[in-house]
Formats: sequence, C-alpha cells, structure tokens
Amino acid sequence: MNDWNIQSRAHACSACERPFADKTPYHTALFEDREGLQRSDVCPECWEAQAQEDLRARKGFVSHWQGVYEAPPPVTEPLQKATAESLLRRLIELDDPKYIPAGYILAVMLERKRILKVKEELRRDGQRVFVYEHSGSGDVFTIVDPDLQLDQLDVVQREVSLLMEHGLNPPPAPEPAPETGPEAVADELEGDCAAVPEGRAT
Repeated sequence: MNDWNIQSRAHACSACERPFADKTPYHTALFEDREGLQRSDVCPECWEAQAQEDLRARKGFVSHWQGVYEAPPPVTEPLQKATAESLLRRLIELDDPKYIPAGYILAVMLERKRILKVKEELRRDGQRVFVYEHSGSGDVFTIVDPDLQLDQLDVVQREVSLLMEHGLNPPPAPEPAPETGPEAVADELEGDCAAVPEGRAT
C-alpha cells in the first residue's frame, strides 16, 4: 500500500467556516483513521474557544502545529520543464510504489531548500512516514522513507535527474548526455542528499 498523500490547506475554518484572511495564523490538527491521515484547519478564535480540547480528544489524534495562511497566487502558465516540487506532486498523484525512492529524494531536496518542513514522523506498517508541510501553500505531504542504502543512492539520483529532465516519458535510446543535461541535475542531487539530516536513511 502506498502511504503517499497530499492534503491541501483549507481556505476557511473547519469549525466556524469563516474564510481565512491573507497572512493570518491558523491551527492544523492531524488525525489517522481507516482512510489514512486527515487534517483539520481551525482559526485561532475557534481553537481557543473550543476546538483545541475537542480536536485533541478526538480519536486518532496524531499531531498539531500552527501556520500562517497565504492566499493562493494568481494562476500562471505552467512550466514546461518539471521542477522538484511539480515532479513530486505528479509522482504522488500517480500513486505508483516504484517511485517511492524518487519521491523521497525529491522531498529531501525540497526540505533542504526550505520549501517543505517536517512536521511529524510516524511509523506505519513497519515503515517510517514523514509528514511535510509546504512552507508557502500549507499543503501537507506524507512521504514514505524507502530506507535507501548508500549503494542505492546513485541509481535513484540518476532516476530523479532523468525524470526532472524528461518527465515520465524519457527518450528511448540514451546517448551520451551533454553537461547541461541530467548530469547537471545529478550534481545538485548529490549535494542535497549528502546533507540529509542525521538519522534519516541514506
């Protein structure tokens, strides 16, 4: 079973349904049920008045943190070449277990760039699962730790660099790549993965 997931931050309080204003704080509570991890976003007033006790007492309560709401940016033309974030979202959407190692490496890259922040570490079915929050959108990502060994990193890094360069449909016949191709991305990946926080599988 693939434990990957993305849950978007709500645009209104789940208790009073009042829309969040730009740059205002909110509280997020995380729960686990039969369908997986679920989130609830609440305004400070409701959190202090009642939601704090109700949510913490709710069955399956896992974690709580605070964030600052940012209004969605204007819609722009999509980038033609995949970024680490867009590729990670695409892999999670595919929900294919073969991409778990690549997704983990992408999450580490985004954590190093301070785009994703670890909010919780869980253990499910014998595997570590990291709960990330996007620093801008507030979206919550759950990423499985594939327990990569050092001798596996090079293969996964090259897979990620090819995915970022060519997307999910790489060219059929690989030829010696130019210095500005996947190898350039691989160099960045090596730098990111070399600095994975202590205690994280590398």
